[in-house]
Amino acid sequence: MGLNPVLELIKNRRSIRSFKKDPIPEEDLKLILEAAIWAPSAGNLQPWHFVVVRNPELKKLLSIAALNQTFIAQAPVVIVVCALPWISSSRYGKRGEELYCLQDTAAAVQNMLLAAASLGIGSCWVGAFDEEAVKKIVGLTNKVRPVALIPMGYPAKIPTPPHRKPIREVVSWI
Repeated sequence: MGLNPVLELIKNRRSIRSFKKDPIPEEDLKLILEAAIWAPSAGNLQPWHFVVVRNPELKKLLSIAALNQTFIAQAPVVIVVCALPWISSSRYGKRGEELYCLQDTAAAVQNMLLAAASLGIGSCWVGAFDEEAVKKIVGLTNKVRPVALIPMGYPAKIPTPPHRKPIREVVSWI
């Protein structure tokens, strides 16, 4: 018996850094964003905002802000995933501001990556970037925190599966 389809999707998804130029249909982008907003969040506060960037000049600036990761500019779309810390802190104080809003946006990112993969769209979770530069590029206020850049497009190249540590090395049973 094969893997359940969700587990198979999880195992087969790859970080894509080489994209075809073909645009992503808006309906597919909406499905991916819909998956993001169905992610779990602490207290169901949904402390996130998503900026969809298709403008080539802005994507180029984002790639520079992301330590010159040029593949970002080549993606048809880059989604800037933002945390809204004040929403989480309104109920959970400092822990909400410093942790829960980041956990919540991470769950939204994972939903986007899996939804994109289910549609044949490649993506990559990019966390290495200058936050202040990204804020300026996409016009965010100081209160909004960009936490991930997600370049997306149809894969031009699919990498081989990465090595994973065996369960026995990363799990403790007590």
